[in-house]
Amino acid sequence: MAFAKNVSSHPAFARFMPFVFVFLWSTGFVGAKFGLPYAEPFVFLLARFLIVIALMLPVVWLLGAKWPIRLRDALHIAVAGMLVHGIYLGGVFAAIAQGLPAGLSALIVGMQPVLTASVVGALLGEHVTRRQWMGLALGLVGVGLVLGPKIGGSSGITPVGILLAVGALFGMTAGTLYQKRFCTGMDLRTGTVIQYVAASIVVFLFALMSGESFQINWTTEFVLVMGWLVLVLSIGAIMLLMVLIKQGEATRVASMFYLVPPTAASLAWLLFDEHIGFIGLAGFAVAALGVALVMAKR
Repeated sequence: MAFAKNVSSHPAFARFMPFVFVFLWSTGFVGAKFGLPYAEPFVFLLARFLIVIALMLPVVWLLGAKWPIRLRDALHIAVAGMLVHGIYLGGVFAAIAQGLPAGLSALIVGMQPVLTASVVGALLGEHVTRRQWMGLALGLVGVGLVLGPKIGGSSGITPVGILLAVGALFGMTAGTLYQKRFCTGMDLRTGTVIQYVAASIVVFLFALMSGESFQINWTTEFVLVMGWLVLVLSIGAIMLLMVLIKQGEATRVASMFYLVPPTAASLAWLLFDEHIGFIGLAGFAVAALGVALVMAKR
């Protein structure tokens, strides 16, 4: 643990790991698009969460990780898990399953930094500077430039899909703020298990309420997608996010999500031959500039 602590506090880690996180997080939208034909959204997530729990429990036991001593601390961790994993991922997967394009889902969730900054002062006592507000505005403009042209030509967009994506937006925003406020001292290993147990309960109830069949077509492609989502996103990227939240202000951490929609669009271009165009590339640059303004030291 001492080695991990030293690595996470190294200047190079602070400089590059946010962008590693952005890339990893962006692949989640592509993974959803690949995997949803083989399982309904909440059942898909339930299987994903249960596999994560099964993998993490032996790690916790072998490393002797400490569980929260107070029930209150465990409940705080569980609430954060319900919001970040259950509500956010549930909303995104259900929205895409409803026909909302993955890029548009990323665009809606990409509004998180503005929503975070609008409430962060009152909740966490963090001051958002004019430069940071300018960066947040630039980030929103950049996201719109990248994905705006896709909205007009998209098909299958329904009010239900949009509402589900908006619900995911609020879930991720609330979860990030709650994590920063109440869970920064949690052990990442045991905390991950608690959060996914809580999130499993949420998506299981959602699956029951929506009448999903609890059937999964375990094709080779689905197994590969599940492996990536479990190992790289649900374990690697989430732990990285928790470290970034612990070390940084909520507004600066949230600003990284502005780079997710452009990155997701770039991955879609590489994997599905979806054209980005000059305006999209310009939007990527504007979003990157916005993030730089928000994350720069005062």
